Amino acid sequence: MIDSAGPGYYDAVVLREIPPPAVMAAFGAREDAVRLPGGQGRTWRSGDIVLKPGGLAAETVWVAEVLSAVTETAGFRVARPVRAADGGWVVSGWQAWQLTPGTPDARRWDEILAAGEAFHEAIAGLARPPFLDERDDPWTFGDRIAWEELALQGGETMAELLEPLALSRRPVDLPAQPVHGDLLGNVMFADGLPPAVIDWPVYFRPADWALAVAVVDALTWHGATVALVARWADRVEWDQLLVRALMYRIATNEGCRRAGLPVRERAETYLPVVDLILDRVK
Repeated sequence: MIDSAGPGYYDAVVLREIPPPAVMAAFGAREDAVRLPGGQGRTWRSGDIVLKPGGLAAETVWVAEVLSAVTETAGFRVARPVRAADGGWVVSGWQAWQLTPGTPDARRWDEILAAGEAFHEAIAGLARPPFLDERDDPWTFGDRIAWEELALQGGETMAELLEPLALSRRPVDLPAQPVHGDLLGNVMFADGLPPAVIDWPVYFRPADWALAVAVVDALTWHGATVALVARWADRVEWDQLLVRALMYRIATNEGCRRAGLPVRERAETYLPVVDLILDRVK
């Protein structure tokens, strides 16, 4: 799931192909396709329909089913999926969404976290999706390392950062649910409308872990300070969730290496955040 990478993880291979005519026809897209900014060049607009190649088909279908039915609130809205003419959600590997007004702004940290919290409240009763057992990508690898479902071997990319974080972990006893694992760049803002949650990479973790990931991303790439950490520190097991969020992001670099994807991130990028979080859990 390329979209769930943070800035600078690697130079993604951009899929330049335009949606095939048969795909556009199946989703009712009648205007010429125009590539949209962002999304690694994979996202196209045709009138009021947005098309992009899907990842794991089972995940695409699960997300579409949930987002087609979720009840929006004053705290969030979502991009609604579009069914194909045959009633399905995927056509030749492509998916489609209704055009959703708004623009991402990765520096509106507190608003993004609040929107994520509202979104997670709305989907809190959902069971663990079965496709998580079969998904195998760099971000899933990083998530499993962070939550001790895979063991560190000592030779991982940036092991010098991962090992002290791993030693600082303590047991976390919090309920898990489906969460959005990449909120910071995937919440859009439009005047007069609630924030829109888009491009959902699904994980099954405590809801506040997803907020911790967004905080880690803000600290690492968008100039946030310890004040952001402190503003959300009333969450149960907040520091331990931050540890796992940071391990998730760092270990993803090793996941990229194992998948044959070039890693462009440097340990120095994460080091100030590692020091900040380790200082909190002393």
